[in-house]
Amino acid sequence: MRMISRYSRPEMAAIWEQANKFRIWYEIEAHACDAQANLGVIPSEAAKEVWNKGDKPYTKDRIKKISEIEKETKHDVIAFLTELAEQIGSASRFVHQGMTSSDILDTCLSVQLTKATDLLIKGMDRLLSSLKKRAVEFKMTPCIGRSHGIHAEPTTFGLKLARFYAEFSRNRIRLGQARSEINICAISGAVGTFANISPEVEEYVALKLGLDVEPVSSQVIPRDRHASFFSTLAVISGSIENLATEIRHLQRTEVREAQEFFSSGQKGSSAMPHKRNPILSENLTGLARIIRASVIPALENITLWHERDISHSSVERIMAPDSTILLDFSLHRLADIVDGLVVYPTNMRENLDKFGGIHDAQRVMLKLTQKGMSREQAYKMVQVASMEVWRSFGLDPDSSEKFSQTSDSNNDLENCENRLLYFLSRNKELSRYLKKDEVKDLIREEATDYHLVRVDEIFERVFGS
Repeated sequence: MRMISRYSRPEMAAIWEQANKFRIWYEIEAHACDAQANLGVIPSEAAKEVWNKGDKPYTKDRIKKISEIEKETKHDVIAFLTELAEQIGSASRFVHQGMTSSDILDTCLSVQLTKATDLLIKGMDRLLSSLKKRAVEFKMTPCIGRSHGIHAEPTTFGLKLARFYAEFSRNRIRLGQARSEINICAISGAVGTFANISPEVEEYVALKLGLDVEPVSSQVIPRDRHASFFSTLAVISGSIENLATEIRHLQRTEVREAQEFFSSGQKGSSAMPHKRNPILSENLTGLARIIRASVIPALENITLWHERDISHSSVERIMAPDSTILLDFSLHRLADIVDGLVVYPTNMRENLDKFGGIHDAQRVMLKLTQKGMSREQAYKMVQVASMEVWRSFGLDPDSSEKFSQTSDSNNDLENCENRLLYFLSRNKELSRYLKKDEVKDLIREEATDYHLVRVDEIFERVFGS
């Protein structure tokens, strides 16, 4: 295990420690001996000796001894078996009978990945709980929705979080599927033919370890399983980055609708004392890149020579601990961010009303079509008025199109709460289809409720009744 402690949680990191790996190897061998004894292949007393004398912690000294043996043998499983034989004595000749290294390595990796997935599911459940709590809290808190980063139409902050809840709910399902696919035992001997070991041994060990049996292995568990597993982790990391990026955007000074909790004594910059930076979300964005990087190697590991080679081995020794440790850390960090997220409903309202009601442009256009105007004509009419709103705020890149009005009309604008209404009301064609009071009803401030009328229905879809 090589992942740095900065991005590791102890419980997950422990799965990939040498002591735990050797312990799993030992249990596989010991359970296999029990199965062989039950079949009469080895003496039952020998199987008991494996447990009585071999069932010891893998201390630093034992791990060091295995490492020293491996320097000579250049083979990690043989080094492990040699050290184990020193513990067990003469009964060790019955250990590993009919088995090959991949039986130990692949089954152990399955155990580790399964246990890692169980921790990932716990982290996912914690994140889902946090998202649901905050989504309900801000269920009807209006804010502007954005497409392409530009103001679109109103939504609620609760709906934003509900969308991410639904996304991570799908990821929760994917994790369960990934666990099923990787929860596999293979003890079939050289080239997977069971020539020297009974399938009953495999079934027994699988039962003891809580694994399913690989229907047909070629001495190794097929790596399409692993490719699917690491692809699932990559998808989840993408969802983490998706939410982290949204939080980073919302914390921008110009937006300031939400921000990561900034604790007392925390510093944002070594140079600028005023800074409050979204560093936690930025970290998650970076870690997602590392997790996703495992996908291509995992896919390339599917292709092995004939019944096996070990081109996959070195890759998995790195990416299995790294990806699971980082994803575990990321899920809990994101849950912490969501739990402590500081939300500014007042700023959301100010941003929503910032540009003179143009977010209601579609409402007016649709009403005009319902009153008999063609969609093309209605779109053009409302667009012209909307562009005037942009220009009235000095927001037009073409200087020849800059807003120009008399001082009287400028005063009217300053006193106008809804500039879209102001410019629409100046269009005589509009009055043929809509009365002034009808337009006011469409785009008055309280009409924000129009955009939120289905929020309860959406929440019921996501969270249930």
